[in-house]
Amino acid sequence: MKPGRIVMLVLGTLAALMGLGLLTAAAAVGWVNFQQRDNGYLTTPTERYDVATRAITSPGLNVLVDEELPDVLPVDSAGRLLLRGTSASGQQIFIGIGPQEDVARYLDSVRHSEITELNSYPFRVQYREVPGDAVPAAPGAQSFWSTSAQGTGTQQIEWDLRSGRWAVVVMNADGAAPVSVDLQAGVRSDLLLPVFIGLLIGGIALLAVGVPLIVAGAAGLGRHGPPPHYPAAAPAGPGPVPVGPDDHAPYATTPGAAGPYATAAAAIPPGGGRTPLPTDPQPSETSGYPVRLNGYLDPGLSRGMWLIKWFLAIPHYIVLFFLWFAFFVTTIVAGFAILFTGRYPRSLFNFNVGVLRWNWRVAFYAYAAIGTDRYPPFTLARTDYPADFDVEYPEHLSRGLVLVKWWLLALPQLLIVAAFSGAASTWGNRRTWVDGRWVDGTWVDGTWVGYQGGGGISLIGLLVIVAGFSLLFTGRFGRRLFDLLIGLNRWTHRVIAYVALMRDEYPPFRLDMGPTDPAATPPPGYRPPPVPASQSAVPPGTPVPPATEPPPVPPRAEPPGAPRQP
Repeated sequence: MKPGRIVMLVLGTLAALMGLGLLTAAAAVGWVNFQQRDNGYLTTPTERYDVATRAITSPGLNVLVDEELPDVLPVDSAGRLLLRGTSASGQQIFIGIGPQEDVARYLDSVRHSEITELNSYPFRVQYREVPGDAVPAAPGAQSFWSTSAQGTGTQQIEWDLRSGRWAVVVMNADGAAPVSVDLQAGVRSDLLLPVFIGLLIGGIALLAVGVPLIVAGAAGLGRHGPPPHYPAAAPAGPGPVPVGPDDHAPYATTPGAAGPYATAAAAIPPGGGRTPLPTDPQPSETSGYPVRLNGYLDPGLSRGMWLIKWFLAIPHYIVLFFLWFAFFVTTIVAGFAILFTGRYPRSLFNFNVGVLRWNWRVAFYAYAAIGTDRYPPFTLARTDYPADFDVEYPEHLSRGLVLVKWWLLALPQLLIVAAFSGAASTWGNRRTWVDGRWVDGTWVDGTWVGYQGGGGISLIGLLVIVAGFSLLFTGRFGRRLFDLLIGLNRWTHRVIAYVALMRDEYPPFRLDMGPTDPAATPPPGYRPPPVPASQSAVPPGTPVPPATEPPPVPPRAEPPGAPRQP
């Protein structure tokens, strides 16, 4: 791979990711700004605060301590705080905000409660009680408050944020205990609109830089495309093909052969000289499907290496992170190209196929099949690796299907694939501790407490774990289990290729098991494993006659001078 194109891809991905992050932040800020339109506030629900002491104080409200707001900003534009409260007992209440030092001096030796933890959803408040026996003077008579309000009924204060250390105090107007009040808080800022515009412009600018870099890097990497066939296999050495016990026979290779499945270059008789199994590649309606996935089980797999393959593959995960993001971007670009021209840009097509090929090799090695101990190569091109993926390039694609096939038409396939390749979800209520008791997921005082949802393991992941422990304790990888894993991955990758707009042909609803795709041919010299005698119509030890071809038809003699018949 060309280093310059790789650098473009990485830089473009980083720029685009930062751009998407800024756009996401812009969307959040824009939504908040919309909610505070018409000089409104973003408010919390009204909640009950009950203490047996003489006052409720908030944690320190520190705003730009030891700093000042920029002079270019109006005092009331940086932010404004709203506090609204009503006494639950009908008494006069006091709400005030003042400097922390003055508030601490005022409440010195006065029994009061400091809020130490406050959760909104579900509402939960915890206090730290400060002991004392002094009787405070009436709070409304103090002169240090930055803003305050007192009286019967609902009292409200609005305070412009200022630099410094501040504290919020809620008391009865006469300073008596206990204090029981229903409080609501709100905040607003006129700076949200300019922040939203800045984030929006920055995100668009970074995307405008990142996307072209990604497309240029991907097109450069895919411009020369992979070879249309496997690399030629080296001649195999003499000797029989090693196999395992009947039901666990690996897809073996000849000793001395180069590559994981290169054996002999000679043609192999149909079925490898034995009765075919249902899992062998067979002519069917899927034989011509232009998305091909192959995976060949290596003999002599390590018993315990599968436990650490996921860790060894971490460098590939890092690379695939960038490749998959580029895949997403180039698929969108290709979708517009198809919409207007009816063609998938060839260089982008080669790149995206290479990404899927790379991903399948890593999955085959680490977590989706664990079928080889050979480390995956760092390349988009086809190699002699025992796992391969390819898609035939379409000369023309439907312009209309590009709008619906990746979501609407693919929905049935996506549901099926999610059933065996996605994590299964479980649903239930989470219990939450509220007011000294456990509460199941339900509505409590207008607030939802608890949530539903959970996770599970995919079918492919479960089968891989079963195969891994079988390999760990017995040294065998069940052949039929391996065939099933390859079939599930083959179905998944067909759907991915269809959703990625690479083909218009709808993926077949068929689980084509076995190492070789029905639409592909095995590598040169590949031999399927033997079949147990109980499953074969051929008795053990019976010699298999060589495959014969029908005799050639002699040419038809034509009379001299007569015109040749078609």
